[in-house]
Amino acid sequence: MEEADNVFNSQNKTTMTTETPLSGIAEAFEELSEFLGCQMKDEELRLDTFCAACSLVSVLFSCLGLAFKFAEMEYVAKVRDLVEASKRYATLENVLDIDVANNTVKKPGSHSRNLRRVRQGLDLIRALFEEFLSTQDYSLKDAASTAYAQVCAPYHTWAVRTAVSAGMYTLPTRDQLLLKLNETDHTAEKKMRRYIKASRSVIAYIDELYISRKITLDW
Repeated sequence: MEEADNVFNSQNKTTMTTETPLSGIAEAFEELSEFLGCQMKDEELRLDTFCAACSLVSVLFSCLGLAFKFAEMEYVAKVRDLVEASKRYATLENVLDIDVANNTVKKPGSHSRNLRRVRQGLDLIRALFEEFLSTQDYSLKDAASTAYAQVCAPYHTWAVRTAVSAGMYTLPTRDQLLLKLNETDHTAEKKMRRYIKASRSVIAYIDELYISRKITLDW
């Protein structure tokens, strides 16, 4: 009986340590990356599958508090719009093709514009993870400030940049973030690196959708 209890506790512990937000995010984007790496020429990434993976990332923004509240609200709203769009359009390419045909790619509220903003959110998390892992001594504030400056600041207004800068002082500490994510330094590093690697190919795929249609990425 005692041996059976030990087995159960061991299995339960394993489940608890693997089923975390970071685990789900890393796995979802690895699946997207794997699909993109082996897709046939006539296969396109489904919009609903993409949205399902992106929805998982929302929890990361919420863990960062007020500093990224604007990013969280924008990201969640854009993902929600794409989820609705997935009921009418099967793939990311379908969304872009419709907006290209209607000359509404960059129009506020268009699905193509929202896809661009979601892509930006994914890249922000990638950059944040890279900075977070660059050194054990790097504070979350420094990592987040650098990531924001690289990915989002060039496209935000002065008012938004100022608000984000002020909010950086409210970020949780490195240890507090790990606690919120139910991770240790060791487990978080593995999962963050998995996301970094997988998200690169997803981001590159999205960028190529715009570039191949002669749409610049400077917006």
